[in-house]
Amino acid sequence: MSKSRKKRSQAATAVPSITPLPAFNRASAGASLLPLGAMLLAGSMSALAQTAEPDGSKTLATVIVKEQAEAPEGKDAYRATETGIGKGRQQLRDIPQSVTVVTEKLMDDRNLDTVKEALKNTAGISFQAAEGGEEDIRLRGFSLATTGDIYVDGMRDPAFYDRDTFNLDRVELLRGSASMLFGRGSTGGAVNQVSKLPRLIDEQQVDVTVGSYNYRRVTGDFNLKTDDSAALRLNVMDTKADNNGAGSSIDKYGVAGTYRWGIGERDEYALSLYHLNNNNGINYGLPWIRTSAGAPASETTLLPVDPDSYYGMASDYNKGTANHLTLSHLHRFDDGAELRTQLRRGVYTRDQRASTVRIQGNSRTAPTTVNLENFSDATVLTRGTQLKIQDMDNVLAQSDYSRKFEALGFKHELATGFDAIQERKTVYAARNAAQGGVDLTKPTTTVGTPDDGANVNESARVLRTNNQYESIGWGVYAQDLVQVAPAWKLLAGLRYDNMIGNYSTYAIPSTAPGPETVTSYQMTVAGWSQRLGALYQPNALDSYHVSAGSSFNTSGDAYSLSAQNVDTAPEQSYNIEVGAKLDSADKRYTTRLALFHTVKFNERNTDPLLNIAVLSGRRHVSGFEMDVSGRPLPKWEVFGSFMWLPDAMIDVGAQGAEGQGQRPSLTPIYSGTIWNTYQITQPVRVGAGVNFRGEQTPLRNPGWTVPAYATLDLMAEYQINERYTIKGNVSNVTDRLYADQLYDGHYIPGTGRLFQVTLSAKL
Repeated sequence: MSKSRKKRSQAATAVPSITPLPAFNRASAGASLLPLGAMLLAGSMSALAQTAEPDGSKTLATVIVKEQAEAPEGKDAYRATETGIGKGRQQLRDIPQSVTVVTEKLMDDRNLDTVKEALKNTAGISFQAAEGGEEDIRLRGFSLATTGDIYVDGMRDPAFYDRDTFNLDRVELLRGSASMLFGRGSTGGAVNQVSKLPRLIDEQQVDVTVGSYNYRRVTGDFNLKTDDSAALRLNVMDTKADNNGAGSSIDKYGVAGTYRWGIGERDEYALSLYHLNNNNGINYGLPWIRTSAGAPASETTLLPVDPDSYYGMASDYNKGTANHLTLSHLHRFDDGAELRTQLRRGVYTRDQRASTVRIQGNSRTAPTTVNLENFSDATVLTRGTQLKIQDMDNVLAQSDYSRKFEALGFKHELATGFDAIQERKTVYAARNAAQGGVDLTKPTTTVGTPDDGANVNESARVLRTNNQYESIGWGVYAQDLVQVAPAWKLLAGLRYDNMIGNYSTYAIPSTAPGPETVTSYQMTVAGWSQRLGALYQPNALDSYHVSAGSSFNTSGDAYSLSAQNVDTAPEQSYNIEVGAKLDSADKRYTTRLALFHTVKFNERNTDPLLNIAVLSGRRHVSGFEMDVSGRPLPKWEVFGSFMWLPDAMIDVGAQGAEGQGQRPSLTPIYSGTIWNTYQITQPVRVGAGVNFRGEQTPLRNPGWTVPAYATLDLMAEYQINERYTIKGNVSNVTDRLYADQLYDGHYIPGTGRLFQVTLSAKL
């Protein structure tokens, strides 16, 4: 990520001397040339700016130096050293909590075109194939998406659209409780998408990718310096494919532009506009199947068909738009303090028309009539209807103040701030014939006839408002990192949140047209979140930490309330972590280690007698994490992320399949990725990596586990000259069939083998 700051050099009495430069390898040279050039330029200008005093002595005139430096990350490396996810710009070694960063270079090398794919390249992540089609992300066994723990530049982002990476500098994954930083949210952590910012350089790049299933993707990244302290950056994307390798077509485009002025000056501003349009197909999933007649539930397995097979309707689709306008202001005080304020208006839509594919004769979670012994191309598949049609309109305001100072003999790094959000969400449903609409019957198909082209007239459906949700929330926080000894720092943070949510349902009689019945509920939430930590940093390379933090999830975290949960207090949880961040001697390679224990101690369950949500549940997870990133050797670059989660248990739970004494669903014992590249010669670079997940149970644990899997990816790159580079990628080389997203009634297969070739041109 680029950094551009305007600084004043102090007057000096002599020309600065220049010492010989140490040897450096070519791979890291690009990250060093700009700051090095700025320093040399400063020395040259200082020498030329000497003026003679009356007594013949010379003094240096004040020189303004504008640095045009980029940190050795983003496009330049897998290793990241800084983050903004902890409120304010911080070194990763100063955060007493685990953070995994997927940089732009890693996303480019592995062709990670969606945020979901980027998250799959980290450990501890699993995905639910949700009832409503939303990408419910699990981290350390706890849900992220339904609680809104996804952010763009530190501001909350809705969880119901498919995100692209074309405008992202990086994806940051904060692990563990995050309510002190972000307010209401998941126990597992938070995902922050960092947008690309304009820099004070002229640089343009166009990437063209072609691949399997008629895949075509074009992206453009155009950075224009418009003034000494202003720049414009425009990112564009257009992607199409007949199939994504898992049964869904792709048709999307995006435009993101940011104008930034006053860069490095006392007052810096940025105006950003983002638009993403999805008009994709949707493979809602494939049904499970038993291995033999009369086999127990534990012998349920994946349907033995190609992962790219599509059995939905030709008229199914997953459309959606995401639009947001953001204005930000950064004020730099004379004492080094900074005040950053952001305002955002976001408008989002989703129109999903999907088919629930099931084996005719099999029930949803007890597929016993058809099994692998009598399964054939003639097996009949039914196609049900799943609609998800919704609009969302958000207004957000956020202001964060950070300052370093000394008080009472200690060094302090203070961060404090305020944020507020207004959310409006409307969900639509289709009227049936009795309600003044139409009933569309979807024909069956067979296993031997995928992509049969059958369709229904989706435009004939008459929509009505099903429910509406509106909330206003605000929070205020403060945290202080205090250096209490040369090698010791202590962190303490506290946050207060207040939110009022209003929810209304609109019911129409199911037997005949009639007036709507409106039922309304209101929820009020107020509470405190805490964060404590300690850092031991004996030198500039090693940082050890211990931390504890709390989090809370509101009853309306999925934007819905009912008589069952409207009066239910938020769930509470805490996370304890011990870890380390260790740099190599040359600071080009970092290892992150962590042991953690997370407890949700009053989880919502439904009381079977009262039929209301009660905070009677409790579950915990304990495990180990490890990340590696950087260059162990000058020509060898590595990124790896691993999680081992041996201890995960529902300690107290309601009766049912996923109950007390069982391991939570969507919680594999081990998961992770390893990716590395090697520069064989100056123009030739090759890469290889593996993604893997251990066995896990689908949502609600219907009685079977999904097999573990590992997929192999390969990459080869040839730099034609300074302007052009060509790169080839093969993902899932062995064409492994595996379940990528899980539900108790179906699964969405992982992408099969894909070939892609990318030509990059620097203009």
